[in-house]
Amino acid sequence: MKKIKVGSIIPQFASADQNGNLFSINSVLGNKNLVIYFYPKDDSPGCTKEACYFRDQFEVFNEANAQIIGISGQSVESHKKFAEKYRLSYTLLSDEGNKIRKLFGVPTNFLGLLPGRVTYVIDKSGKVIYIFDSQTQTTRHVDDALRILKGLK
Repeated sequence: MKKIKVGSIIPQFASADQNGNLFSINSVLGNKNLVIYFYPKDDSPGCTKEACYFRDQFEVFNEANAQIIGISGQSVESHKKFAEKYRLSYTLLSDEGNKIRKLFGVPTNFLGLLPGRVTYVIDKSGKVIYIFDSQTQTTRHVDDALRILKGLK
């Protein structure tokens, strides 16, 4: 399994979003900075805290010309319920079968039972400029991404 590192160009991928529409990463590359975060599961306590913190900072990410994309293995229907329940205003992609997770080389934690929580900050060219990997520091994923984006010109 290839692991994406700082300096890597992200792989091409497409998947269904929470509304059932096909989202292709090519639709935003070259136009926006990206914050792609992989999370274990819709509506679990840590994931909800992280998702809502991204939501609460949505305008700040917008000002940094960045698009937020959350990715986990649940279905489109699960993502739709999660997004509606917490008024999440950004893209959630269904990664059933963990194909995108494998493309990025996102590890599993806790004896391989829990999908990893990793955030990637990507510049407009598709190059990874920052990676944060922590299962427990859910709000730091957002704070670090914002700090890195503010340093981009």
